[in-house]
Amino acid sequence: MDSLHDIWQSVMAILSEQLTPTAINTWFADCAPVALEERRIVLQTTSDFKRNIILQRFGDTIRKAMSDLFSCEFDLLVLTADELEDYHQDEPDDTLPEAAAYTFDRFIVGQSNKFAHAAAIAVADNPGKVYNPLFLYGNSGLGKTHLLLAIGHSIRERDPSAKIGYVKGDEFTNQMVTSLREGTQEEFRRKYRNVDLFLVDDIQFIAGKLGVQEEFFHTFNDIYESGHQIVITSDRPPLDMVKLEDRLRTRFEGGLMADIQPPDLETRMAITHNKAQGLGLILTDEIVEYIATNITSNIRQIEGVVHRLTAYRDMLDDTISISSVRRAIKDVIRVGVYIPTPEAIVAETSRYYGIPEEDIRGQRRSKNTAMARQVAMYLIRSLTNLSLVDIGEQFENRNHSTVLSSIRKVEDLIKTDPDTAAAVRDISSNVNARNQ
Repeated sequence: MDSLHDIWQSVMAILSEQLTPTAINTWFADCAPVALEERRIVLQTTSDFKRNIILQRFGDTIRKAMSDLFSCEFDLLVLTADELEDYHQDEPDDTLPEAAAYTFDRFIVGQSNKFAHAAAIAVADNPGKVYNPLFLYGNSGLGKTHLLLAIGHSIRERDPSAKIGYVKGDEFTNQMVTSLREGTQEEFRRKYRNVDLFLVDDIQFIAGKLGVQEEFFHTFNDIYESGHQIVITSDRPPLDMVKLEDRLRTRFEGGLMADIQPPDLETRMAITHNKAQGLGLILTDEIVEYIATNITSNIRQIEGVVHRLTAYRDMLDDTISISSVRRAIKDVIRVGVYIPTPEAIVAETSRYYGIPEEDIRGQRRSKNTAMARQVAMYLIRSLTNLSLVDIGEQFENRNHSTVLSSIRKVEDLIKTDPDTAAAVRDISSNVNARNQ
């Protein structure tokens, strides 16, 4: 989960399975998440009556959903609008989310993220002394936010007095606009400029916003010149943010940049095992391999499948089988996840390599065309949920063994060839940008 919004959407998806649309609309249409504390989620609704109904009728379900998501017990606080202001006044200045799942010991390390993990550990051990700023980038759902928050929690554990600021790029924008409207600019600036550790998630959202970039530039400089640590995540490297000011780009590139690629099969299997174990779910090696083979690019989707299987076991007393896994994968993919089309992936691959789409899909065997075709197959496997047979149909009915061979070749090249790794990263970013 990358944000409070994502977490609440997952909870609502579970509620929607158990309640009618009328009940959801009646009790939750104007209910919104406010904060995620260490062991409690805070919600806001419009009246005492609705608050009481949510607590009495749905409180246990919400707590159970949160416990399933984070593998620990969660409490629930529901506020009315009148109580919200008092709650915010009592909030600590520290903005670091206290989600127990985001620690280094819960991060599965593989070839695709080994460098980024090592860099994050080094920063956590010596904040402000090495790799400042640390810039982590990669596609959504690969663990950037996990590493970002793990750094914060590691520093907090070592030094409870450390001032830590955490913000997402879009939230920084919203908070700045609010401060301008309410005349609280100085308070907004003090909130982030006086921290020992500044964690910024999804910085790409400030690109193209000149006023926001100006404010962020001065915030960055104040923190950096004070010798304090800055860690930033993005879905793409600074060079690919075409609307990012050069002075920010050079500062981001002046530290250490570490990319995170989609995990290989072995890492996906380890992640599946780890998520299942954390929920007390026993899965056979066959089922673990099936999940890891069919969900190839997004750790969140693996997590969602494991949670869904846990729900099947608990609520339906269902024996976990390949059939139930297929159903869980179908359910998770359906809940709010952007899945690009094979056509979009082939089109972006064609544009990147300068090779006609019909040649990529066809039988031409030139070296460049074959490479583009293999990358397209790999990306369709990584970014969609098509089977090997379905992918083969996109390329004049090539058989599944040919498709699998192409995918494995690209997986190997990503680890050894920077050009292939860059191509996969850039095409992925361009495909995902189509949904923004």
